[in-house]
Amino acid sequence: MKRWTIKKHDRLEVKNLANALDVSPIAAALLNSRGQDTEEKARKFLNPQLSDLHEPRQLKGMKEAVNRVLRAIDQNEKILIWGDYDVDGTTGTVVLRKALEILGAQTGFHVPHRFTEGYGLNKEHLEIAKNKGYSLVISVDTGTRSFEPLAWAKQNNLDVIVTDHHLSDEARGNPDCVAMVNPNQNGCEYPDKNLAGVGVAFKLAHALLREKGRENLAAGFLKVVAIGTIADMMDMTGENRAIVALGLRDLPKAHNYGLRALMEVADCNNEMTSFDIGFRIAPRINAAGRMDEARAVVNLFEADSFEKAREYAEILDSRNRERQKAQIEITKLAMLELVENGGSAKFPHVAVVAGEKWHRGVIGLAASKIAEKVYRPAIVISMEDGVGHGSARSIAGYHLLNGLDACSELFEQFGGHAGAAGMRIKGENIDKLREQLNAHAAENLSSEDLIPEIKIDALVSSQSLSLDLIEDLKQLEPFGIGNPKPIFATRDLELTAEPFVMKEKHLKLKLRGDKGKQFEAVWWDGVDKSNGRTLERNSRIELAYTPEANRWNGNTRLQLKVEDLRIL
Repeated sequence: MKRWTIKKHDRLEVKNLANALDVSPIAAALLNSRGQDTEEKARKFLNPQLSDLHEPRQLKGMKEAVNRVLRAIDQNEKILIWGDYDVDGTTGTVVLRKALEILGAQTGFHVPHRFTEGYGLNKEHLEIAKNKGYSLVISVDTGTRSFEPLAWAKQNNLDVIVTDHHLSDEARGNPDCVAMVNPNQNGCEYPDKNLAGVGVAFKLAHALLREKGRENLAAGFLKVVAIGTIADMMDMTGENRAIVALGLRDLPKAHNYGLRALMEVADCNNEMTSFDIGFRIAPRINAAGRMDEARAVVNLFEADSFEKAREYAEILDSRNRERQKAQIEITKLAMLELVENGGSAKFPHVAVVAGEKWHRGVIGLAASKIAEKVYRPAIVISMEDGVGHGSARSIAGYHLLNGLDACSELFEQFGGHAGAAGMRIKGENIDKLREQLNAHAAENLSSEDLIPEIKIDALVSSQSLSLDLIEDLKQLEPFGIGNPKPIFATRDLELTAEPFVMKEKHLKLKLRGDKGKQFEAVWWDGVDKSNGRTLERNSRIELAYTPEANRWNGNTRLQLKVEDLRIL
């Protein structure tokens, strides 16, 4: 069962804010509860502007990075952009490479292969870069903990600039490099710590364009920056909100062949939202690095014709279908392994499962699904020749990287942040990891932390539900971490028919509210999530949901997306 936490609102404050902004009381209540509780803050939140972006040189290391890149351009040095293989890294690579091309730089790029190279910088390909005549490497979304590869680069006169957003090793500090540009490094006073890796790369691009008198071009990059920011599940507040809102606004006007082909393949219309990016565009980009080589993403964005871009977009679409199939298979195997190992009965705080040659491209997605199903931090490990490659996802209330730090001696390599992490571990250490991490989590998680919580923004009467409400909520887009899609609760609804089962796992509910008002609701994976609760015709329920516009065959209707329900 889930905990329902219903936010309380000061009626007078909400009324005053609604009057000042000329918005509905529901929109005003949402603004108030999300910290936008003054007219000034709320207006800024509702109207993101380019001026909301912070000065790039406030980032520690930016001055040194800009000077070194400009020197490389002036001296016609070869610059290698080294990006991570996820959406954040590949989009950041595209942004930085394009900006450098505009400035006349000679560049190449390298995106590591997830399976043969793994995460981060590595000595082997740095050496290849050196032998190819590159004298400067700029990392994107990686490098903060690449101590040994960067030490090798220093010894061999290969300059490296790290642009990243991952947390540093507090004990070891920063690796030795020409410049570290990372808002989360010690001593950096940048006002917003929530930039994605692509956001940090954009900041370097912005600073460089300004130095060369091309700052007017910076805003055009926000379309791609927005994609990487949403995909990396960064806070949709502060500077990120401005980046994403402005980027989404411009996406329908994109001229880039790759962007247009990808939007076409993903069946995105002209009105782009964070949902379209998160569930249509980003999975296709991510699938390249998960299933094969992420270079295809950079090739897509750099295609010189729509026909070529369309070919790459269809490759990504195909990879995404492969990813979906593999994800379902590995999640089933991992859940079975978890049950056979005793699951929460034996290790009640963290799920750690391992299997032979599970597809390493989808173990992170499997970990997410398991964390959601059992509401515990979850680690899924793929074993190959005695070595495990693992991916971890957490739940609210547990700082995953802190937990891994407490078991650091067990890993060959690890890194990440509060919500997600990756690791390499010897097979003989997995049982110790399971025990030690469960012990650490037991000390840092209360019994209440292990009950999933639904944060309900407001109680809403069934009479208030209409398509007009959907229009009100659009003002708060883009939604995401820190500004989630609103969840409402409505009491005393009646089921007018038994739930209709779709594809053997989803439920469609027909409901009646006050004064006979009719509604439709969809509960994705409701067969599983209903957890044995019997839903019969004429049952009276209390529903937690997100209201949505369901568009089909030219018609638009209100639909309630179920988060949870209670039988009264």
